[in-house]
Amino acid sequence: MPEKTETSRVLVVDDSADALFMLSDALKLEGMDVLTCNSGRQAISLANSTAPDIVLMDAIMPGLDGFETCQILKAEQGFEDTPVIFMTGFNESEHVVRALTAGGVDFISKPIMLDQLFARMRVHLGNARRARSARKALDSTGRWIVACDRNGKIFWSTPQAAELMQRAGIRADQNAYLPWEIVAWLSETEGQNAAGNESTRFSRNGHDMEFRLLSDDDNEEVLLRLVDRQRGTDEEQLAKAFGVTLREAEVLLWIAHGKTNKEIADILVMSPRTVNKHLEQIFNKLMVDKRTSAATMAVRVLWRDS
Repeated sequence: MPEKTETSRVLVVDDSADALFMLSDALKLEGMDVLTCNSGRQAISLANSTAPDIVLMDAIMPGLDGFETCQILKAEQGFEDTPVIFMTGFNESEHVVRALTAGGVDFISKPIMLDQLFARMRVHLGNARRARSARKALDSTGRWIVACDRNGKIFWSTPQAAELMQRAGIRADQNAYLPWEIVAWLSETEGQNAAGNESTRFSRNGHDMEFRLLSDDDNEEVLLRLVDRQRGTDEEQLAKAFGVTLREAEVLLWIAHGKTNKEIADILVMSPRTVNKHLEQIFNKLMVDKRTSAATMAVRVLWRDS
C-alpha cells in the first residue's frame, strides 16, 4: 500500500455491512485510516467533513446510488483530484461507462480480490498526490491556469485565474462555462496540434485578457493560461524591467520561486547546462553575482506591478 511515511485516508461506501467489515479490516491491516458509511448521502456528508484521499464506492445502493453520489462529490470544490474506485457485482460494460462518466477513475468487480484492489489504490493515490502537488505549485507560483473541456466547462482554475476572470464578469467556479467566444475559439483549434502557439484575446468590463492554449489531453482536459494584457505576463514584466530575453526571463522567474537549476531544466524542458548559460547572461545583465540577489530583484518587480 502507500508509503509508510504517509497514511492515506480511505472512505468506503457500501450498503452491505459484511462488505464494510471485510474491507475496513483489510485496509486497516495495510496501515490505512478507514472511514465507512452505508449510503450515498452519508458519503457526501462524511467526505465533506473528513476530506478522504480516496473513495471506494459501491455502485448499486438504495436511494442515492454510487454513480449519483460520485457526480455530486466531483461537482464540489476540493474533490477534483480525489480518486473514486467503483465496486459492483455486475460487470456489464454499461456500468463501466457509467462509472467513468460519473467521475470515477477505476472499476473493480465483486467478489473483490484484495491484492488487485490494493495495487490499483496505490496507482491512483500516487496519481492524485502528483496532481495535487502540481496544482499547489501552480497556485503558489501565481500561475493563471484554467482547465476545461472543449465545450468550455471549467474543471478547475488557480486562484489567480479565477480572480482575473471574476473581474471581467466571467464565472470561474467549477462546472461553470467559459464565454461563447472562448468556446468557439476552442472549437477552431481542435485537432490542430498547436498547443503553446494558439491564443485569443477577450475583452469585457474594461478588462483585456488573453487565453493561451497550453495543452490538450486527447480533447478531455484542455489547459489554458490567462494573461492580463494590461499587466502582461510575469516573464514579459521581467524582460522589460531588466532587458533580458523572454527565455532568460522564464529562468529568472523560476529562480524567484526558489527552484534549483535541475528543477528549472525539467520545467522548461532544457538541459541544466543551458540553464547555467542563461544564468550567466542574467547575472551579467542584472549586474549581480548570486542567484539570491537576482531572485530578490525579480520579486521586487513582480510585487511592485501586482
